[in-house]
Amino acid sequence: MDLDLNAPHSMGTTIIGVTYDGGVVLGADSRTSTGMYVANRASDKITQLTDNVYLCRSGSAADSQVVSDYVRYFLHQHTIQLGQPATVKVASNLIRLLSYNNKRMLETGMIVGGWDKYEGGQIYSVPLGGTLLEQPFAIGGSGSSYLYGFFDQEWKKGMSKDEAEKLVVKAVSLAIARDGASGGVVRTVIINSDGVTRNFYAGDTLPLWHEELEPVNSLLDMSSPEPMSS
Repeated sequence: MDLDLNAPHSMGTTIIGVTYDGGVVLGADSRTSTGMYVANRASDKITQLTDNVYLCRSGSAADSQVVSDYVRYFLHQHTIQLGQPATVKVASNLIRLLSYNNKRMLETGMIVGGWDKYEGGQIYSVPLGGTLLEQPFAIGGSGSSYLYGFFDQEWKKGMSKDEAEKLVVKAVSLAIARDGASGGVVRTVIINSDGVTRNFYAGDTLPLWHEELEPVNSLLDMSSPEPMSS
């Protein structure tokens, strides 16, 4: 089997952003692949842009990282000049501008989520090509194709923070069960007027779905065998 270890790092992935009554919840899996090879099974795909705005990244890892680096720098300058934090809409428009102006070179889809004092919690989707869409919830990455019907059924307006986070964790675990490019752990970020809370859900704590196998200990995690008696 040709694993193509020199292929670009790709985050065939599942990323989710959900609004709730008072803020937003962002979630993502953690698998980064290089061809058929899993290059990182615990990567962090939710990147901080400002104190109140975070970015979920999918597609080419390099492309999404360089976009987030540029936007973080521009937002820092923006905050210094205005003397107040950038709004979620400003951050989303910067990402949209970079994505659209470089659409022939970038292979990344992103979800922006955050909270500001003007419009509260907001979710913006920036898919391939640089379109900007404000949505009550957004899903992206290779695992998203398994989740549209699920969200149509399960998402509802005015959810509590706990309900929204449980929905995100359940959705990512469903995508992990079906999508070969999604896997690892689930990370969530909750953003509201009180600040930011990061949570981590290990892979062996996620619910199992139809025909999924029970987790077993890796040979790498096993203790050294007892020496053979003479």
